[in-house]
Amino acid sequence: MPPTVLIVEDTQSLAMMYQSYLLPTGVNTLVASDGATAIDIIKKVQPDLIVLDVMLPDMNGLDILATLEPDNCPQVVVLTGHATKEMAIQAIKLGASDFLEKPIEADRFRITVNNALKIKTLKQTVTQYKNKYENGKYFDLIGSSKQMQSVYQIISSASVSKATVFITGESGTGKELCARAVHQASSRSNQPFVALNCAAIPKDLIESEIFGHLKGAFTGAIANRVGAAGQANGGTLFLDELCEMDINLQSKLLRFIQTGSYQQVGSEKVVKVDVRFVCATNRDPLVEVENGRFREDLYYRLHVIPIELPPLRERGQDIIEIAEALFVKIAKDENHPFKGISEDVKQLLMQYSWPGNVRQLENVIRNVLVLHPEQYIDSDMIPALPASSKKQVEQQSITNEIAPTGDTTFDLPNAQSDVKALWLAEKEYIEHVIKICSSNIPKAASLLDVSPSTLYRKIKSWEENQ
Repeated sequence: MPPTVLIVEDTQSLAMMYQSYLLPTGVNTLVASDGATAIDIIKKVQPDLIVLDVMLPDMNGLDILATLEPDNCPQVVVLTGHATKEMAIQAIKLGASDFLEKPIEADRFRITVNNALKIKTLKQTVTQYKNKYENGKYFDLIGSSKQMQSVYQIISSASVSKATVFITGESGTGKELCARAVHQASSRSNQPFVALNCAAIPKDLIESEIFGHLKGAFTGAIANRVGAAGQANGGTLFLDELCEMDINLQSKLLRFIQTGSYQQVGSEKVVKVDVRFVCATNRDPLVEVENGRFREDLYYRLHVIPIELPPLRERGQDIIEIAEALFVKIAKDENHPFKGISEDVKQLLMQYSWPGNVRQLENVIRNVLVLHPEQYIDSDMIPALPASSKKQVEQQSITNEIAPTGDTTFDLPNAQSDVKALWLAEKEYIEHVIKICSSNIPKAASLLDVSPSTLYRKIKSWEENQ
């Protein structure tokens, strides 16, 4: 929807001229010839921008500016034929974004209006983000790490658009929660959110699940079925594990995405819906394209706004934030008298690499609460955590990177003269691992089986001793 600009100007010829200046921009324009009319329009319409003349027949334009509410204030460009430095300062203090002196050239006028509208959009995005992100939580997503802050910002920026969001990440990282956040942040939040797991539906039934079917269309079709696409009309359709979809059905999905229309199984009638698409996969979609399992044209149609969810082992203190929230939630479900976890438990959770990500963490916490009725959870209540094959691969990768080329920096000494101080050998090894991990301290800590705080403390002590 184009933005609305209110022009407050008592000289009719000037008002019409300003309207003509804005015709190429495609904005909606309204005109008020006096202050009272302007105030009435502002209350009813809430324009995005006000072009405000100072000298009005019934009041000073700056008095209108002073009445605007700061929390929901449109951008204001002040116009005057009698500019003074004091007036400009007063207008800016009252919240005007710019100040123009008459006469005004068309290009200057358009540029000023366009810049003010851009600031308005940016302010709205920032406000939406601040309102939705609070205390390390963004809708149902939890975490204060930089990686997750970036995810939240992408979701917030995408909230004003209908563009398709493509979420990637390992299994258990919270892709469906991310998809729900995309829906909840958008203007469609009061409309349906329909999730469909493409991997959980048999190949011969998935077309019917997406598009619906008519009674008798195939064996077992005993009644008409709307399908996920119809159910999501006006809202969001989330296609999880998209790369599992049969290659033959992908062409029909592509047409649906391009046209917004489809045919139910067994019907020749074309159904048109308004749906926002959010897709997710735990595979590398480009690898699937290269191997011929995923259509390239479908990939580029869907891969508009990519969001990559980081694995839990790379999210640092988010692990504790998520664990504490899960302990509270599951304790409520299980009527458990939970009150808190010890520092040993926190350290144990931070040191593990969580190959199953948040899903695995949730299962471990449920196990603890079901088996231990105590109010405070200690480390001896945490079940034995299985070794992470992914972590072992990464550790092997580090070993290979350290000494495949004859680098003997970390070889055992062969003589007393080769012996280094323990702290120095440790320092060199840790610094090498951090370098291999591209300076990602939480990842390096995970591979070294220590907490990130341990590494930060060691790094600080080395810097102080230099």
